[in-house]
Amino acid sequence: MNTITPVEVQTAEKTHVRYWILLVLFVVTTINHVDRATLSMAAPAIRKHLAIDPVAMGYIFAAFGWSYAILQIPGGWLLDRFGSRLVYGSALFFWSLMTFLQGLSGFLSGSAAFAALLMLRFLLGIAEAPAFPGNSRIVSSWFPVHERGFSSAVFNSAQYFALAAFTPLMGWILAVWGWQAVFYSMGVVGILLGFFWFAFVNEPGAHPMVNQAEIEYIRSGGGLAGLQAGGSELRLDYVRQMLKSRMLIGVYIGQFGINTITWFFLTWFPTYLVQAKGMSILKAGLVASIPALLGFAGGLLGGYTSDWLLRRGRSLTFARKTPIILGMTLSSCIVLANYVTAEWVVIALMSLAFCAKGFGALGWVVVSDTSPKEMVGLSGGIFNFAGNLASVATPVVIGYILAVTDSFNGALLYVGSMGALGALSYLLIVGDIRRLELKKQETKARL
Repeated sequence: MNTITPVEVQTAEKTHVRYWILLVLFVVTTINHVDRATLSMAAPAIRKHLAIDPVAMGYIFAAFGWSYAILQIPGGWLLDRFGSRLVYGSALFFWSLMTFLQGLSGFLSGSAAFAALLMLRFLLGIAEAPAFPGNSRIVSSWFPVHERGFSSAVFNSAQYFALAAFTPLMGWILAVWGWQAVFYSMGVVGILLGFFWFAFVNEPGAHPMVNQAEIEYIRSGGGLAGLQAGGSELRLDYVRQMLKSRMLIGVYIGQFGINTITWFFLTWFPTYLVQAKGMSILKAGLVASIPALLGFAGGLLGGYTSDWLLRRGRSLTFARKTPIILGMTLSSCIVLANYVTAEWVVIALMSLAFCAKGFGALGWVVVSDTSPKEMVGLSGGIFNFAGNLASVATPVVIGYILAVTDSFNGALLYVGSMGALGALSYLLIVGDIRRLELKKQETKARL
C-alpha cells in the first residue's frame, strides 16, 4: 500500500512560488481550451456562411485532433529535451497565431474556405500538442505528491472554466461583430499571454523567486524539483516498457473515454443546442456555460477529494481510482437526455454529466504519479496521444450519425457509452497505481 504523508522542512520559512506557477498554468490552459472551442462556438454561423455540411464540419473539427494526437509523443520528448519553459511558451505563441488566422477564412469561399479551416485547425493541433504534457511535467517538478491531486485538478479544470467564462463572451462577440471577430480576439489574448509566460515561468531550481526551503519541501514530498532539460534520449526500449504496462494501458483507455465526453462539449454541443433544441446562438452560448461551470466545480472537488483520501491514510491507488470510477460511471447519465423533452431537464442532465466527468478527470494526476522519472514528458505525451484519439473519433463519428439519422440521439448514446468504458478500464485493468520503474538494458535502443 502506498501511503504518503506530508514532510515539512523546518530549516526556513518556505516561499510559495509553486502556487503562482499553478495560477499561470490555469490561465494558459484556459486560453488553450478557449482557442479549441472558438470553432465550436462559431460553427453554426460558419456552416451557414460557407455552406458546409455536417460531415465536412466534422472533419474540420477533427483536423485538430489528428495533428494534436500524432504530435503528443514528439511534443513530450521535446519537453524533456528542451524544457517546459521554452517548448510550452513557443507553443503558446504559435497556437494563438493559428487561432487569429482562422478568422481570415471568412474572406474565402467554397472549397478554398474549407481547405483553409482544415489546414489551420491541423496547425492549431500541432501547436497545442505540448500543452498538457507540459502541465503534467511542471506539476511533477513543482509539487509534492500530497498536493499533486488538487494542483493537477486546477489546471485540468481550466477546460471547464474556459467554456463557462468564455462561451457566453464568444457568443456575444459573434452576435455583435460576427464570427470572424471571435478568432481575432482570442488569438490576440494568447499572443500577449505568451510574453508574460517567458517573463515568469521557469523550473524550480532556476526560478529567481523560489528559496531552498520550498525546493526541499517539494523534493521531500516526492516532487521532481531537480527535473532538468537536455538529458532525455528517446529510447525505444523505454517506450516499449511503457506500452506493455497493463497499468498504463488501462489509464490510456480510461482517458479515451473521458476525452470523448470532453470533445462532444468542445465541438458539437452548441450545435446540439441550436439544432436539436432550437436555441439562438446567443442563448446557446449562455446555456453552454452552465454544464461548464458544474464541470469546473466537479474538477476541483475531484482533485481535492483524492488528496483528502491520501491525507486520511488511504492508499494512492484507492485515493486516485475512487473519484475516477464514480465520476465516469455517473457521466453516462448524458444518455437520459434522449428521453426527456423539457429544456431545463436536458440542461440539468448535461450539467450533471459534465460535473461527474470533471470529478473523475484525474488522468493527469495519475500520469504524474506513474510516469518514469527518466521520461516524464514523453510519458505524458503517450498518455495524451491515446486519450486524444477521441478528439479525432468523436467529431467525425457524431458528424456521420447526424448525416445518417438527422438526430443527436445516437450521438448521446455513443458519448455516454464511452463514460462507462472509462470507468470499467480503471475498475478492471489499471490495478495498483505506482511509479513505473524502467529497466535499463545494456544495448540502448534509440528512436
